[in-house]
Amino acid sequence: MDDAFLPLRDVVFKKLRQEILLGKLLPGERLMEIHLAQRLGVSRTPIREAIRKLELEGLVTMIPRRGAEVAQISGKDLKDVLEVRTSLERLAVRLACERITDEQLSELHEACEHFAAVTRTKDMTAITQADVELHDVIFRSTGNRKLEQMISNLSEQMYRYRFEYIKDASYHTLLIEEHERIYQSIASRDCERAEQEISDHITNQLSTIKEHLNL
Repeated sequence: MDDAFLPLRDVVFKKLRQEILLGKLLPGERLMEIHLAQRLGVSRTPIREAIRKLELEGLVTMIPRRGAEVAQISGKDLKDVLEVRTSLERLAVRLACERITDEQLSELHEACEHFAAVTRTKDMTAITQADVELHDVIFRSTGNRKLEQMISNLSEQMYRYRFEYIKDASYHTLLIEEHERIYQSIASRDCERAEQEISDHITNQLSTIKEHLNL
């Protein structure tokens, strides 16, 4: 959707989120409502609403008597998120192997090709979104709405970390290969292989992110 048709709070949210992900707003930096409102040319209300949404994504932390600040990136948080993600995604690919339809399988193949194509643009936001969309196809194919909701909530917390490994262009070729192996294992209905492929996929991401962030 074009930003012109979005509520002002969502426009502000997208702007601040991008600045955090790109490192223009640094971990620990205070988010002063008055300053941000002046800089973005809006009132304090959409700033306050945007900050609440950023807090839900784990990008902002509310500090008592201090206010909002950009959340720190910790190795413990990363490890915790990826441990839960690994368990949920192993379940997701197992269910996908059992339940995915031919139409969804075709959609997954197209998502893999789309991700590979988008990596050539060097647009990190677009690449990250293509990665999210690919995994979303798998989640939808499980037919388990509760699982989808749990993973969706976790994905919001994971977005910042996901952006970190996507920024490493040298990792794109491996990501494309990993996506293809995940697709092939699901297409062949090989549950054990699919679980192993998704586990390796997430383990590699953990190593890349920790290296980038010196965690």
